[in-house]
Amino acid sequence: MFVMLLGLLVSGIPLAFVTLLVALIFALGWFGPMVVPLITSRVYSFVSSFVFVSVPMFVLMAAILDRSGIARDLFDAMKLIGGRLRGGVAIQTIIVAVILAAMSGIIGGEVVLLGLVALPQMLRLGYDKHLAIGVVCAGGALGTMVPPSIVLIIYGLTANVSVGDLFTAAFVPGLMLAGFYVTYVLVRAYLNPAIAPIPEGEQPSNAEKLRLLKGLILPLTVVAGVLGSIYGGIASVTEASAVGVAGVLLSTVVRGEFTFELLKGAALQTLQTVGMIVWIGIGASALVGVFNLMGGIKFVSALISGISENPTIILLFMMLILFVLGMFLDWVGIALLTMPIFVPIIKELGYDPVWFGVLFCMNMQVSFLSPPFGPAAFYLKSVAPPGITLATIFRSLLPFIAMQILAVAILIFAPWITGR
Repeated sequence: MFVMLLGLLVSGIPLAFVTLLVALIFALGWFGPMVVPLITSRVYSFVSSFVFVSVPMFVLMAAILDRSGIARDLFDAMKLIGGRLRGGVAIQTIIVAVILAAMSGIIGGEVVLLGLVALPQMLRLGYDKHLAIGVVCAGGALGTMVPPSIVLIIYGLTANVSVGDLFTAAFVPGLMLAGFYVTYVLVRAYLNPAIAPIPEGEQPSNAEKLRLLKGLILPLTVVAGVLGSIYGGIASVTEASAVGVAGVLLSTVVRGEFTFELLKGAALQTLQTVGMIVWIGIGASALVGVFNLMGGIKFVSALISGISENPTIILLFMMLILFVLGMFLDWVGIALLTMPIFVPIIKELGYDPVWFGVLFCMNMQVSFLSPPFGPAAFYLKSVAPPGITLATIFRSLLPFIAMQILAVAILIFAPWITGR
């Protein structure tokens, strides 16, 4: 089954269709037509999960943000924090990335937005291009960690754990990773001032400061509405996602940017993204269902558990598998294919599945940046200035990948950071 899966993937067929095809071939070949209703019932239980409604909502939020000037105004407003600080523009980029992540939880849109808004400004001010590229890609990928993250929602669905608990557990690790990036920028700028010059020019007047601060009000109100309603126990994750969409739509109306063309474009983009996630989910659910029926889960459990009697070594081995898969597969596919196998083993070893979910998300952070298929690098390449090659982008990401691996190690050996 695994060999056929790899062979078809290498041929260039999309993951969703490969998984579904392999599942059907083995189901019919191994058990006959009688097993097909079992697969369809498994697929139905996945796609009809109520929490799944929040996925299109958060994707729609990101799509509307893409098309509005909210991110640009937010970036301008952050000048008040990083204006006269060495490396200040890079730091304000990371802070804006955290706020955008807390608004939508989608990494593609974030990397593109920051690539269009922040990267040209840093290059114009004379920042080292490797530092600027790394900050944009790594900052944009924070949408994976900072709630409301879609990666956490999909993990919650596959592992059958509370998405609200996952959001609470991931909050501090997400901010910790952002803190690592800020510290790295400050240290590099202090050791070599030439790579992050302080912008020349006059300080903004009080009237200008007030105008810039207005750009913060709407995004922070949306963040407070989404996260405040979840953590305050007012709304479930699904309801909070609808609050977020309403907040972003209202923001575009207040700013005078709302048009039906904007809404139509955002809806079509949402349909495309969610369609991909659902199809991968259908294929992966079917494949894991057949795999379980064939006794595959017992085989893999025995294989992984037999590596060592030390639970930490088994956990590290799982992290290595996820890291390698992350180089070649999309995170949705990885979550849906591996979590039904890994989570029961994690529970058997006595680990907390919520903590493991945060660990999985941190591992997926690495996959977004790591070559050869790091999606963040490709998103940035699509909007980067002509002189910036993919090789330059991947080289720029190496220090940030090292920080992400450090964060994974810290989470493994200090699980209390997640509050679990």
